[in-house]
Amino acid sequence: MTADAAADLSGFTGFSSSAQSMSLVAFSAVATLTLLLCVMAGPDRDDLDEFYTGYGSLSPLRNGLAIAGDYISAATVLGTSGVIALSGYDGVVLALSTALSLMLLMFLLAEPLRNAGRFTMGDALARRMPGRSVRITTCAVTIASLLPLMLVQLAGTGQLMAFILGFSNESLKTGCVVGLGALMISYAAIGGMKGTALIQILKIVMLVGSGAVIAVLILRRFDWDPGALFGAAARQSGAGPAFLHSGLEFAGHPRARLDMITSELTIVLGGACLPHITMRTYTASSARQVRRSLSWAVSIVALFVLVITVIGFGATALVGRGAIAAADPQGNTAYLLGSRAAFGAGVSTAETFLFTMVTTAIFLTLLASVAGMILACANSLAHDVFAARVQEMPARREMTLARLSALAIGVPTILLATMVQEYSLQPLVTLSFCLGASALAPALVYGLFWRRYTRSGLMGTLLGGSLTVLLLMPGTNLVSGSPVSAFPHADFNWFPFTTTGIVSIPAGFLFGWLGTVVSGRRKAEEQRRQYEAVEGWILAGAVRRGG
Repeated sequence: MTADAAADLSGFTGFSSSAQSMSLVAFSAVATLTLLLCVMAGPDRDDLDEFYTGYGSLSPLRNGLAIAGDYISAATVLGTSGVIALSGYDGVVLALSTALSLMLLMFLLAEPLRNAGRFTMGDALARRMPGRSVRITTCAVTIASLLPLMLVQLAGTGQLMAFILGFSNESLKTGCVVGLGALMISYAAIGGMKGTALIQILKIVMLVGSGAVIAVLILRRFDWDPGALFGAAARQSGAGPAFLHSGLEFAGHPRARLDMITSELTIVLGGACLPHITMRTYTASSARQVRRSLSWAVSIVALFVLVITVIGFGATALVGRGAIAAADPQGNTAYLLGSRAAFGAGVSTAETFLFTMVTTAIFLTLLASVAGMILACANSLAHDVFAARVQEMPARREMTLARLSALAIGVPTILLATMVQEYSLQPLVTLSFCLGASALAPALVYGLFWRRYTRSGLMGTLLGGSLTVLLLMPGTNLVSGSPVSAFPHADFNWFPFTTTGIVSIPAGFLFGWLGTVVSGRRKAEEQRRQYEAVEGWILAGAVRRGG
């Protein structure tokens, strides 16, 4: 969103300086409260299990809320609601794909991951293939897959503050990014897993609660008739009945249907395997707790999909698709515009307070999302890279390294976020999901279920899948060749798809298979015997072992 667009949107809200002051006070109060929660919930002694997993002390409901909080990032809230507002039916399918992704994690990967791992994804993959090379490569892919998402969340903080508080000065936006980035590093370093879980719980309760109230207000504007809401959205979309049918988002693209299917597959596979989501499976004390936690998480995410569907269609019906696109070509302001429009022309003090709750919930979503991702990267760096160098590292030293790792991950992320604020950030979101779907998903599926999978196959999956994504991504539709791409005035769109998934997902699985075949029959049989030795632990949770 440009500075001019932010200023225009600030004018659209029509809030007085006192309302903006209310938002600033609310933001400050939330930042203070969440930091206090992290200090209180953080580990009070040098205990790795407490820092990395919180001792698995969260109930299934609270753990489910934390998983849903990690899963619903600011990119999901703003980006998905924007696609719904601009593309209608296609946006709803995209939102449903995010819920389906969490169901995939619940039914296929969650229990084996919890049984195989201890603290990180590197633990799970190294269970049957020990070695520093496996852990270091897993850490590198973990950071590569989460760094783009962290940049999107952090860069969005300056835009959100500009929208709410009515400023457009670039220095102020940069100051917001730096200040809030430092706060997020503190969350991860001080609170550990339990502290960030409490922030995620607070965030998801505020986000779903305030969103549900807005959805109810929108439905009330249309006499509680969803059909009337959808009809009004179709009329205001400028696309007519096509708004309520498949194809609008990818209209004009070559092989539009294939592009849509590939994009949805990338979201389903990638979302389920991103490391900040999978690390929450280690906080459950048993396989039964994992299932119950994810049941709660899926239910909460499904409810939120319903909420953003109503708000997205409401934004189009009440504001108009043209106004939303003019404010932000990606539609990232649709959630806020729909929330504001739900009140009508006159805004009372109570309605101003409710809108402040909505914006505060999104602000908290930005804070919590990046904190969880920094924690996942820091844990992997400390545990899989530094601690793996020695036979037995003291717990105090490893915890110190984890906290320093949060700083080492967070500082470069903040600096990069200040540099990408003025670009379209959608390619970065897509890059994260592509890496999750093309490198991490094949590695987990093979590593947890294929008996003959070898170390060479694992390295081929992680490196081959990641490199394929990185090579193809610059040529996609999101990077150049259209007005809404990251480089709208350039055109090197040689791979005319929205994601790399159509090539990179099969490539990830293929590289894993080839690496295993090349290893030879003797190595494959050796790996089969090693897998059979731990198969009971991985698949049935017979024993949960350290390390």
